[in-house]
Amino acid sequence: MTSNNTHRGWSSRTAREGRFNAPLRAFLRTETGGARLVLVAAVVALAWTNLHVRSYESLWGTSLSVQLGDWSLSHDLRTWVNSGLMTFFFLVAGLELRREFDIGELRERRRLALPMLAGFGGMLLPIGIYLAINAGHTTAAGWGAVMATDTALALGALAVFGPRFSDRLRGFLLTVSVVDDVLAIVVLAIAYPKHPSPMALLVAVGIFAVVLLVRGCGVRFGPIYALLGVAAWVAVSKSGVDPVAVGLVMGLLTYAYAPGRGDLQRATDQFRLFREQPTPQLARMARAGLTSAVSPNERLQTLYHPWASYVVVPLFALANAGIVIDGELLGRAVTSPVTLGVVVAYVVGKPAGIVATSWLVARLSGNRFRPPVGWLAVAGVGTVSGIGFTVALLIATHALSGPALDEAKLGILVATLGASLVTWLVFRTAGRMSPARRTRALLGVTEGIVDLMLPVDEQRDHMRGPVEAPVTVVEYGDFECPYCGQAESVVRELLADFANVRYVWRHLPLTDVHSHAQLAAEAAEAAGAQGAFWEMHDLLLTHQHALDPAEVLGYAEQLGLDPDQFREHMVKRMGVDRVAEDVDSADLSGVTGTPTFFINGRRHHGAYDMAALSAAVKGAFASAKLRPEYHPRDPGHRESGPAT
Repeated sequence: MTSNNTHRGWSSRTAREGRFNAPLRAFLRTETGGARLVLVAAVVALAWTNLHVRSYESLWGTSLSVQLGDWSLSHDLRTWVNSGLMTFFFLVAGLELRREFDIGELRERRRLALPMLAGFGGMLLPIGIYLAINAGHTTAAGWGAVMATDTALALGALAVFGPRFSDRLRGFLLTVSVVDDVLAIVVLAIAYPKHPSPMALLVAVGIFAVVLLVRGCGVRFGPIYALLGVAAWVAVSKSGVDPVAVGLVMGLLTYAYAPGRGDLQRATDQFRLFREQPTPQLARMARAGLTSAVSPNERLQTLYHPWASYVVVPLFALANAGIVIDGELLGRAVTSPVTLGVVVAYVVGKPAGIVATSWLVARLSGNRFRPPVGWLAVAGVGTVSGIGFTVALLIATHALSGPALDEAKLGILVATLGASLVTWLVFRTAGRMSPARRTRALLGVTEGIVDLMLPVDEQRDHMRGPVEAPVTVVEYGDFECPYCGQAESVVRELLADFANVRYVWRHLPLTDVHSHAQLAAEAAEAAGAQGAFWEMHDLLLTHQHALDPAEVLGYAEQLGLDPDQFREHMVKRMGVDRVAEDVDSADLSGVTGTPTFFINGRRHHGAYDMAALSAAVKGAFASAKLRPEYHPRDPGHRESGPAT
């Protein structure tokens, strides 16, 4: 067994990797941690308000002004939090949606249709319910408060209540909730402006035009965009529109992309120059090369996402969740159309709108557009989307005031608790189903996106395990890469625990950082010509620091191979084309570092320790069982190579 210490921090990769996006698991860890802080902040705000409401309102009502000559901008602290700091929250939401659109689930454009329409349905029905309950009352103006989903809290609740194999489910929720947030900000900007100023709005549009022009010219200097963003925020603030929209727009304008081999090679060359001659100028060049290899989207997410989750949103909850809960408020709330409208819209309208719209889209399209998860999971996404806390409070503070705002806040708190309870019931019901029914109810029958561009070929690829196994693990590896050496023990353990998994090794020698990687790959092919690929594979990974030509020849003799035939194969470089084919297939699949794993064609992100790979393999088994062509096979079915 491999110790946990051995695998700690295995999300690291070699220099060529340059991950093109933060893994969804890391995103979710930040969201769930932030969700806990939001809940703590909300409880503190409620306790503070009910113990000493005057100090609470006095603090958040304190005025703070910024003045430059005759120009000044003045708001109270609550407004600076709601319209200033929350801009970073919506910047992160825009960045995440853009990442999904460029390189995530939504890069297959047809997958955008159903989540978008489900998001629409999950907003229109709650709005209709709220308006029906508030018909004839001035509080009908608060309809925007029942639109959106609090992404952080919803993902946190899903992590607690949801199923084990739920990456696809979380991705679906993320898409629906971010679409909700985008449209909520549009509504906030259009439906709830304060003292509108068309001239200031035109100035803001002009600034965004400059942003597009600068981006089109290929400028990557971050401070320029920061300056333009601040200018746009001030202009939008003066226009009467809530300036949080600036964060969303800037996020949506920020590309996400995978680093190319050329970018990584240049970064490596610049670092080598600095290593040979460590001058300040070369240090700046090396730093710039490393930075340019990573997309601006990922750099900004890495910078702002923790701050948004752990600071901005908890501060927002602290500034806005405080209401005095007394007998008078509770008495009003029982019959208040605002409170009832918010609770029913979120707890009933959200799930009903999302599920009904998803079903209609699937039915009317002949299942051409269908959810990426099962229908019970769609219901779970609907119920957890009823947690609208952050954005609901934000819009409520713009749409309502006085007693109506307190009633809306109470409704939002009750709806958050109610939606969480219903979500727990939905997934509790799933837990009581038989394994087969539960798998179908949660995962559905939709095929996931296939990231592996060159399918596994039984006649060409080097394989271990049953040839017709339902789950295939492909690794792109480098024999000199220390992380591949660490992953080898995990792969062995994985094959021992899952007899019905086949494992494929493909070469990706990182010649710019590992001087013997190409030689080792060709040596494995030379051994393979004599039927000993896997034996040589194991020896090379065991002796990663001893891969000189003489040492490799010694391994061939140790395996009892014909030394003359092996030497001829190496001298004539008869394996170079075979290795190059693997490298080309890696480029087609966007692989830039080792080790990189694909499980049933889907790229595995995040850690590659035993727990992470086992969970991914179990999820692949569950999905495979839903395919009509799947038939359980004898675990002892013939193998293409030794597993030990």
